[in-house]
Amino acid sequence: MTVRVILEWDEEAQAYSATCPELNFVSSFGESKEDAMTNLKDAIQLMLEPIPEHLLDMQLPAEVMELAI
Repeated sequence: MTVRVILEWDEEAQAYSATCPELNFVSSFGESKEDAMTNLKDAIQLMLEPIPEHLLDMQLPAEVMELAI
């Protein structure tokens, strides 16, 4: 998978931030460009992991409501 990454230097944090707009703006940071990109790749992989089956089977009490705005 190839995605766009916005890589910026954050003067206040003194670190690089890496953000992926195509994937709900998931982002990460690092002391170098390479660190920021590696950390972002890890964050994307975690985000794309399937939800474990045992969490899908949980039957928690829930209430479905409607909200008019």
